[in-house]
Amino acid sequence: MVQTYPPHPRVSIGMPVYNGENFIQETLDCLLSQTFDDFELIICDNASTDRTEEICRDYAARDKRIRYYRHPENLGAAKNYNRTFELSTAEYFKWAAHDDLYAPEFLERCVEALDSHPSAVLCYPQEYWIDEQGNPLKSHADILNLSSPKVIERFKKYHDIWYERGYMSAMVFGLIRSDVLKKTKLIEDYIWADLPLAAELALRGEFYEIPQPLFFYREHSQTSRAIRKDAGSLALLNWYNSQTTRKFSLTNWTLLFQYIKVINRVPITFSEKLYCYGQMGRWVSWKWKRLGWELMQAAVQAPSVFFPKTQNT
Repeated sequence: MVQTYPPHPRVSIGMPVYNGENFIQETLDCLLSQTFDDFELIICDNASTDRTEEICRDYAARDKRIRYYRHPENLGAAKNYNRTFELSTAEYFKWAAHDDLYAPEFLERCVEALDSHPSAVLCYPQEYWIDEQGNPLKSHADILNLSSPKVIERFKKYHDIWYERGYMSAMVFGLIRSDVLKKTKLIEDYIWADLPLAAELALRGEFYEIPQPLFFYREHSQTSRAIRKDAGSLALLNWYNSQTTRKFSLTNWTLLFQYIKVINRVPITFSEKLYCYGQMGRWVSWKWKRLGWELMQAAVQAPSVFFPKTQNT
């Protein structure tokens, strides 16, 4: 018997997926067994070639909270992530990768936090990393608790943690206020696009961190981190945008310009903007070697890109 649910859920979960047959059933079971069940689950299939469609249609037939959409061709991860949000209807939204897992009370705790803290725009828990078999690898605790009411303090702490740890937690997989997320550019088609998005959310409001590990990030060979490590920046750029024609990637220069664009468009005071620009100057001082290396690589590659050699036949 198919259970029915209210037509206007409080939470929308967007699940972008491509060839997810290895893990998606476990993730779906995990989400569907949440103690907070007033949600819709929007699955956008990026033209998978494995059993993903069959699995998703079977789950959708059994649970009316699930809406399954399939693209006729692969749009790239960025467009697929954004499409799940465009199809959402609830006041709260979260992205859910097809391979991660959640404690049963994940949604319940996040909804309670946002309901109780109107100034918070995003709620996320601490996390564990797990391997392909679900075995624990390591935990991340107190990663990004941006609870200050002051914009400049949140923006500074965001970059301090990035500098100190060299990575950011998966905060964009937390629960976000939909009306705030609508004001952003969502996930754009460049490498590490989630970082400027998180920075913009931090400029727009506080983050609330649940001090328990309720999120389980799965590390395996097809994650974006692994793709960049194993195959390089261009492979990851293609993961974000399958139609890209770019031949080299100025990853850190792109991030710098995107951070500046975020500061420009967020409605904060002029003095707050000046402070944030100053923080980006500090960011450049951390990244100057990498920025210089990217320019040298681009200079080396540019002649072959813009003036390709022709063969006599």
